[in-house]
Amino acid sequence: MTKEIIIVIAVWIVSGALVVLSTPRRKIREALVVFLYMQMLTWFFGLLVAQYRLIEYPVREFSYATRSSFSFEFFIYPAICVVFNMRYPQTKGIVRGILWYLFFPSWMTAIEKLIEDRTRLIDYIHWEWYWTWITLLITFWLSRAFYLWFIQERTGGKRRP
Repeated sequence: MTKEIIIVIAVWIVSGALVVLSTPRRKIREALVVFLYMQMLTWFFGLLVAQYRLIEYPVREFSYATRSSFSFEFFIYPAICVVFNMRYPQTKGIVRGILWYLFFPSWMTAIEKLIEDRTRLIDYIHWEWYWTWITLLITFWLSRAFYLWFIQERTGGKRRP
């Protein structure tokens, strides 16, 4: 097994474990809605980025089916968005919320850049690390906005943490 395959398997396991550990039983439906929403969003944008050859994925699961990274777009990033939303510091104040928004894209961008530099899982062609950070920030915001809209609709206009 190559180091790329080992990394992908490890990240699948860690992402799955994080979702299970961070989702309270009473919020399983909400977590599933966030997961499915992010699958739709990231799959679409991931296909665009790969199709226009901004990023290339030399080692990928379905090399004949898509140029995109199935693992990242279909499971890993949606799972991380579930963690982001389920553990969001709703009652901790605006500063902590802003730090939460800055923390998630920052650590993910740092890991992606390390992976880009040291493996064949991702190659930036017409892309830079800051584009990753910006798109992650925007999609985290979109996931949070969708989540808040969804729970507001479900709870009759009352937001619950």
